[in-house]
Formats: sequence, structure tokens, C-alpha cells
Amino acid sequence: MSTTARTVPMGQKIAFGVGMLANQMFPASLGIFMVVLVQNLGFPGWMWGIVYFLPRVLDAVTDPIMGFISDNTKSVWGRRRQYVFLGAIVMGVAFSVMWQLYADNTVSYNFTYFLLGSFAFYIGLTIFSVPYVAMGYEMSEDFHERTQIMAIAQWIGQWAWVIAPWFWVIMYDPSWFPSPEAATRQLAVWVGVIFAICAMVPAIFIKSKSTLNEKFSPLTFDAIGNSLSKIIQGFKEAFASRPFRKLCISTFFIFNAFNTVAGFVFFIVVWHLFSGDAGAAGYWTPIFGSVGALVTTFIVIPIVAAMSKRIGKKNAFMVSQSIALVGYASLWFLFVPGKPWMFIFSLPFHSFGIGSLFVLMMSMTADVIDLDELNYGVRREGVFGAIYWYMVKFGFAIAGGLSGVILTVVGFDGNAAVQPEGAVDGLRLFFSGLPMLGTMVAMYLMHDYDVDEAKANEIREELKKRKEAKLNPEVPYSDYQIENSFTLSDADRLAISTIQSKFHDKSKAEIKEMFAQFFSTGFHGLCFSPFLEGQNIGDILSEEQIRRRMEIIAPHTKWVRSFSCTDGNELIPKIAKEKGLKTMVGAWLGTDKTKNEAEIAQLIRLAKEGLVDIAVVGNEVLLRNELTEEEILEYLISVKKELPNQTVSYIDTYYQLSNRPQVLANCDVILANCYPFWEGCNADEAPVYLQRMYELVKEAAGEKEVMITETGWPDSGEKMQAAVPSPENTMKYLIESNEWARKEKIALFTFASFDEPWKVHHEGEVGQSWGIWDKNEKLKY
Repeated sequence: MSTTARTVPMGQKIAFGVGMLANQMFPASLGIFMVVLVQNLGFPGWMWGIVYFLPRVLDAVTDPIMGFISDNTKSVWGRRRQYVFLGAIVMGVAFSVMWQLYADNTVSYNFTYFLLGSFAFYIGLTIFSVPYVAMGYEMSEDFHERTQIMAIAQWIGQWAWVIAPWFWVIMYDPSWFPSPEAATRQLAVWVGVIFAICAMVPAIFIKSKSTLNEKFSPLTFDAIGNSLSKIIQGFKEAFASRPFRKLCISTFFIFNAFNTVAGFVFFIVVWHLFSGDAGAAGYWTPIFGSVGALVTTFIVIPIVAAMSKRIGKKNAFMVSQSIALVGYASLWFLFVPGKPWMFIFSLPFHSFGIGSLFVLMMSMTADVIDLDELNYGVRREGVFGAIYWYMVKFGFAIAGGLSGVILTVVGFDGNAAVQPEGAVDGLRLFFSGLPMLGTMVAMYLMHDYDVDEAKANEIREELKKRKEAKLNPEVPYSDYQIENSFTLSDADRLAISTIQSKFHDKSKAEIKEMFAQFFSTGFHGLCFSPFLEGQNIGDILSEEQIRRRMEIIAPHTKWVRSFSCTDGNELIPKIAKEKGLKTMVGAWLGTDKTKNEAEIAQLIRLAKEGLVDIAVVGNEVLLRNELTEEEILEYLISVKKELPNQTVSYIDTYYQLSNRPQVLANCDVILANCYPFWEGCNADEAPVYLQRMYELVKEAAGEKEVMITETGWPDSGEKMQAAVPSPENTMKYLIESNEWARKEKIALFTFASFDEPWKVHHEGEVGQSWGIWDKNEKLKY
């Protein structure tokens, strides 16, 4: 199955690529110019490490904040464009100024001046790059179109690495400039002006929709300050995504192992191939970078884009990095004094490492952002882009610091006429070995990355369905029937009128007070929600989280209902019993027969240990059409045989049970889920509608007791026909439904104790909003 998405015009792709040229030219020039700090301005290794490390730490720290600001900006120009434009100006000016260094000044002065200038430059880079990268993620929803966008951008961006290495020739040619530091002063201005203009191109030519009417977080200084916890939470949520974590950490190892030693190529060419004569080295240093970039531009990127389409992004990554390993290893043998041209043979292999990395990783990040939206219901390109580049930049900072350490450890001295024995060979060993090590670690991490094309398309189809449901409330997220089953009588209308008058003209604060009075009397039963944010079905639940949540709800309920007996859920009845609560314990049944058997076995064990008051064999399995009625009965009867003195039953919706006499006959007590919300019932009518649901299943049950095992009302999310989620509607429904059940002596379990973020995946935003307490375990009402 594929998702239809509009093709992005080539002009838009090129505009994004021109921004990538700027995004790569500044760091490419920076890396080359920094050789002057050691070779000509006398910076020792520790200074090199600090000016590499500290500004990049600042850059990495500010990225998530900029991502939050970018994601929540309300503007007629959209969320990103104005920041890209502003960042381009700051970045260009700061880059030009920071390189105005003079050999006549002291090393300490130049060090301090350059460090402060670097801070200004990296602030500009953050303002530009975070929203710029997010723009790329937003440009298309199509799996392969995303790769093409990133391939074109990287193709254009690679020209930075073709051009920049020739600065070495210009800097060290006295016919161009009197000294290398004089060259950097003038070249920095040209780079700053020209590529600041390039950085503005995406802001000017890539259009975006107005966000003036979006419900974003406010961007006042107070709000941004208060949002730091949200930024941290967003970081945790994003980094909790296993696929995204793999992308970040793999990029960290490849890119930063490479960059730790990238600056050494100048020293290796000059000192190993030409015995320290920078003039004799001539064109060979820029040839290394320039030919590698040309190979990347004309060979690597087209091949990687084609491989990605044919064999998938992960497989293309694995093949590309395997080729790169050959290139890294071969450089040990192909840096040959007297034959400098030999290293060219390694470059087609060597270039596959970094050349393929961002084409694939940025495309895969866009896929993972879709997965995040599916799980959490929000689009966070800015946060994900910031976190991804945070890993890159923080690692880059470490790489810069580590470069200085390596220079010191091997004993290399840029000011020496002759290098200490072993110093240059030490640089060569690190130059080949460190990228190989980083690449092998990354390949190991990526071997089980699982967001392939099929999964990505499934995610987008589900997101498309969710968006359609938002626009059309006739389309349900739930398997629950949406048609109203009952015609309300005059008596019902009178009861509804009584409820309406009870809450008429009540403010939200007054309704909260009414809820507080009801809440103080407690619930008969609560459906227990054990999953924390970032967890999903199948994750192992800890005793600590279950115990903490049980402590919260225990004073407010007599019964606790659980839904599974495995993956840590088996601890729920044990801890509930310690709190003196009664337990309705469910074995979760589905299509996996092996898993079903494990659930049944655990349910029986728990019951025999005295931890179960009502044993439940399956929940809404008939509704989901995962097992037949005959299979349900087989499981039910087998458990009753094992537990002859135990109350045993099966749970489903009231209308499924009312049409299943065989199921009812084999249940000791009738357990029905009743949701007026999912049938599109108005909140004012819902308590009376609930009574009609109960009466229907009660009539079918005969003399057997009927319990309502799930009912509730969401406080936010998508509406369902006339059913509108809101805190007021939730409080009113919970008050009325529980007071009616208490009056009629009907056992009623309220769904749910805590909000459940994982349900966004299955039921949209509304699915995560049924809790009495929120996802952070705070009482909502």
C-alpha cells in the first residue's frame, strides 16, 4: 500500500538545496580555516580543543530550545521562514567578524576573540539550521520523495566540500595573500556574505501556510522559560523512540568519528607525503577534499538514492557503510610518500561513508517523525530536527576536543620544524582506524532498524485516517458502533431535563466543586492504567510504577480492574490486594494463540494464589473480530474447569453480549462495556443513554448480575457526532453515571484511572484523554 502525496516542485527542492549549500559551506570553511589557528597563529592542542568544543556545546544546548520556538511560532509566514532568514544574517555577520585575527596579537588575545566570535556564530547557526532542517521534513509525506528531496539537497550541499578545500591552496600561496591568517580574514568575509544570501533562499522561496490560528504554546519569555520542562519532556519522548534513537546514535558514531580526524588530512599530506613542506604539498590537500566531494556529488548520492528505492533505506545504509570501511582501511596503504596521487584510488570508497549518511538519515528521520505523530498526536519536526542535530553537534564538539587530545597524545606540533618520531604515523592510525570503529558500531546499531517502506506507509495511512476523522466525525477511531441504538422515551426526556437543570448556569469552577464532593465519596471500581508516557503494549511494566499508581488510586476506589496477566501486569492484583482492594483481573486474548495460553496460565495462577475476585477471560475480542465465539467459549470453559470456586466471566460491549446467549450462559456474572460517547450521544443525554444500554444487556442476562465494566468520557480530542470531549462534560458524566449506579446498586467501573498516551495510536487524540488523573499522575479535575 502506498500513500498518495503531491510531488514537490523541483524549484522548491533546489531552494532547499541552496540552503544546504550554506549549511555545509560554513562548517566546511570553518574546519579548513581552523588549521591556521595551529599552523600559523600558534594555538596549542588544548586551545584547539576548547575552541572546537565549547561553541559547539552552546550550539547543541540551544538547538532544542530553538526547535520548541520554531514548532510553536504563530505567524502569517508559518513556523520557520522568518528564523531561517534572521539566522542567515546573524550567521554571515558573525562568521566574517570572528576570523579577523592578526599574528601580531598575543595567542591569548586571539584565542579569547575567536572563542567569543564562535559563540555568536553558533547562535546564528542554531537560529538558521533548526527551522531550516524542519522545513525539509515538512516538504513531503511520501517515503521516496523524502529521499529525493534530501538527495538533491545533499547533492547541492556537497559543492561546499568541492569548493572549500581549495581555500588551502589560496591560503598558503603567497601570490594570493601575504599570509594564511590574512587570507582567512578576507575569505571569511566572502564566505559570510555569499553564503548568508544562500541561506536566505529557502526562507524566500519555500512557501508555508499561516499558523496564526494554530493552538500552539505561547512564546512569551515566561512561557518559554516554563517550557523548558516541556522541551526536556519532548526530548525524552522523541529519544524514547527506538528507531529515532538508533538514527541519532548511529549518526553520532559515524559523523563524529570521521570529524575527529578530518582536520588531520592537512597534517598528513604536508608531513607524511611532503616532509613538512606546505608549499610543496600544493594542490594535494584540496584534491583530497575536492575529489572526495565530487565523487559524493556525482557517484555516491545518485547511487545511494537509487539503492534506497530498490532495496530500502536501511539496506542502502548498510551497503554504503560497508563500502566506506574499505575506503577507510585503504588510506593506511595509499598515503605513499613520493606517490601522492595514489590516495585518489581510495576516495570513491571513502566517500560512501559521509556521502550517504545524511541523505538516508534525514529521510529516515522524517519517517520516524510520522511514527511520533502516530504515538503522541503532534507534529514535532523542530524538536526532532533539533535533537538529531544536537547529537551531531554535541558529538562534533566532542570530536573537536578529542582532536586536540589526539594531537597532544601523538606529540604533533604544528610549529615544529621536525615532528617527533611516531607523531605522524599516530595521526595516520587514528585517521583510518577511528572512522572504521565508529562505522562498525553504527552498523551494529542499525541492523534491526525496522521502519521500512511498508511500515512507513502503514503509519501514513493511519495518520491519513486520523486526519479524515477529525474533518468528518462520522468516521470512528474505535471499533465501537456509532449508530444510536435507542429511541429515548418521554420519561427519558424528563430525566435528561432534570440533569440539565442540575448543571444549568454552573461555571466550570462550580462543576469542579460538585465533582470534588462526588470524588470524596469514591468510585466503586476503576480501570487501572499502568502505562507511562513512552510505553506501549508489550513493554515490561515495573513494580515501582504500578505500586506508585496504586498508591494514588487506592484511597478512591473499592475495586481495581486490570486487562492483562503478563509483561508486569500480573503485579497489579498483588499490589491491589496489599492495599485492601478487590480485583477484577483480565487475561488479554487476541489472535496470538501462544500469547493467549500464557495469559490464561497466569490468570489461573493468580486466582489460585487468592489474588483474583473476578477472573475475566478476554476483553472485547468479539468486537475486534479477533476470535470466534466458539474459541471464546473454549477458553472460558477451560478456565472455569480450572477454577471451579471462582467467579469467571468474559467482557464485551453491551450489544455484543445481548446477542450472544451462549456466551451469557457460560458467564458467572455479566460484564458489559458501555460507552455513550462512542455512539455519538450528546453529553446531556449520555447518563440516561447509559441506563438504556444497561437495561438491554440486563434483559438478555436474565437473573444474572450485570456489571458495567467500562464507561467514561474523554476531556479532550476529536468529537464523535454530538459527543463532545471537554472537562465539564467529563465531570458531569462521571457524577451522574456513578450516582445512578450507586443508587441502583449496580457495580460500575470507570474508565480510566490515568490518561494513556499509547492509545493515540489506536483511537486518535481522544483515545489518550479518558483518565481521572493525567499522564503525569496529577488529578485533572
